[in-house]
Amino acid sequence: MARLHEHEHQAYLVGGAVRDLLLGGHPKDFDVATDATPEQVHALFRNSRIIGRRFRIVHVRFGREVIEVTTFRGHHGDDEAPQRDAAAKRSSRGLLLRDNVYGTLEEDAVRRDLTVNALYYDSGGFEIFDQVGGLDDLSGGYAHNVPAGVDFHQGSIADPLLSKACPPICTTTPEKPITKPASLRRV
Repeated sequence: MARLHEHEHQAYLVGGAVRDLLLGGHPKDFDVATDATPEQVHALFRNSRIIGRRFRIVHVRFGREVIEVTTFRGHHGDDEAPQRDAAAKRSSRGLLLRDNVYGTLEEDAVRRDLTVNALYYDSGGFEIFDQVGGLDDLSGGYAHNVPAGVDFHQGSIADPLLSKACPPICTTTPEKPITKPASLRRV
């Protein structure tokens, strides 16, 4: 993340790693979300490769570890940015084949599966960005799908990346009460 910051890009630890760290656990992997395009990320890390066709991401290798770096995902069909639809492609049956529509942190957050996976940690400011109520859910010991008011569907076809989302309310039972560390503050 430091190298992305040095080159004037936003970069946040995101997803399950943030959730697991807040719960006092050890993340199994680390994902980074950024405003840099896959080509910009790849140019900054010689130990990286761009993968994926439907939504391109970058795998950055550090020893035996692979950090997955994704560009903030945006919405389709935004009247303010009509060029976004040109970056998406559908089959004749409506299946989303390519989804390289880039956006902002706020847009990316509402495209995630669960509220507790839509937490963005800024290592420079030691801050958590929570756009969808993930900290409240985490403190309550449960997880919800990202708010129902957000439309993830284009016509009648659901976004395939969200197919792993759990039923409307997923219950977790943490072994200890969840508390927010005092050094982190919601932005």
